[in-house]
Amino acid sequence: MTSATATATARSGRKRPARGAGHGAWFLVLPALIPILVLSVGPLLYGIALAFTDAQSGRTEPTRWIGTLNFQDLLHDTLFWDSFRIGLVWAVGVTVPQFALALGLALLLDQNLRFRWLARALAIIPWAMPEVVVGIMWRLVYHADAGILNETLRDTGLGDGRDWLTGLATALPAVIVVGIWAGMPQTTVALLAGLQNTPHELHEAAALDGAGAWRRFRTVTWPALRPVALAITALNFIWNFNSFALVYVLTSGGPGGRTRLPMLFAYEEAFRYGQFGYAAAMGCVMVAVISVILAFHLVGRLREGDDG
Repeated sequence: MTSATATATARSGRKRPARGAGHGAWFLVLPALIPILVLSVGPLLYGIALAFTDAQSGRTEPTRWIGTLNFQDLLHDTLFWDSFRIGLVWAVGVTVPQFALALGLALLLDQNLRFRWLARALAIIPWAMPEVVVGIMWRLVYHADAGILNETLRDTGLGDGRDWLTGLATALPAVIVVGIWAGMPQTTVALLAGLQNTPHELHEAAALDGAGAWRRFRTVTWPALRPVALAITALNFIWNFNSFALVYVLTSGGPGGRTRLPMLFAYEEAFRYGQFGYAAAMGCVMVAVISVILAFHLVGRLREGDDG
């Protein structure tokens, strides 16, 4: 049999995809695609278009297209860039300690301890609480007169207490502590899942070779945990940078704008002052910053994959 005959035979025996198979696949994807388009992509495109207009609340004149004027004004808005700086401080101040504490807790919960199931259940309680409830609870903790924190300081003789959420020097650190506490559970769960996927035989082999706990963590645990750690850290940074409800309930951006995150600033511009176009421009800037962070994260992951 010649090569041409063999090729023709192979082609004739190959099954062709049925007509309409691609259309059937689209019908399977549509139930998940439509909510994304309607609830995410659509509002995002509308917000981008709104950023190039002078849309305001309560005006009788039609909305006009003003090009990049909102973005030009935004470049000279020192209040927005102050809020942007506060947002970065908040995001880093929450994400880094949150990861370190969650890693230690995940390592502890991965050990064969008594009542480990109860400890794991208690560790995820903050995750099950809505942010509004968490904010109200911590406002009671920080209360100047009846808060448990100030009562503890008075009883132990460490101080007379203070109003943590209204002090210019203490408001942002106090809010960061709440953000760390509220965000630890999901980070702990993700890291614990990564730890449980690490083969225990590798730890046993390293222990037999005389490796100590730190060396086993550095050579066995961390390489297996690193992809999960990078992913959850990037997601936590994005979530924290876009925080709104928790800080709004705790301080509403005060005192004196010391906890006014970019999302809070955009919210005030849109719904307190009615500057929808200007607030949409702020949202576009934040989307651009997050996109750059995601791009760096994806490039790093791709480089790691190529090295692997």
